[in-house]
Amino acid sequence: MLMELITHIIIALSSVAYASYTLYVPSKSKLHISYGLISLTLVSGTYLTIITPSHMVQACTSGLAYSGAVLVMTMFAKRKLAEIKLEKD
Repeated sequence: MLMELITHIIIALSSVAYASYTLYVPSKSKLHISYGLISLTLVSGTYLTIITPSHMVQACTSGLAYSGAVLVMTMFAKRKLAEIKLEKD
């Protein structure tokens, strides 16, 4: 269980860092990697919630906050990338 938790935390922190990076320097490939990290975080978080259901409320609250923050950053990066493409055309 400890190794799964550490893996989940590393994935989640990497996801936040990469989404922040993608926000400042957007590209299509970075968006795809960011989507993958978000998915991995949600899958590992779901797995942890299933194996330790006693902490479900706390996990869901933290997971929703993480998901909201990272998805907003990714959405703004996607919008910024679209604006850059429009300026080039």
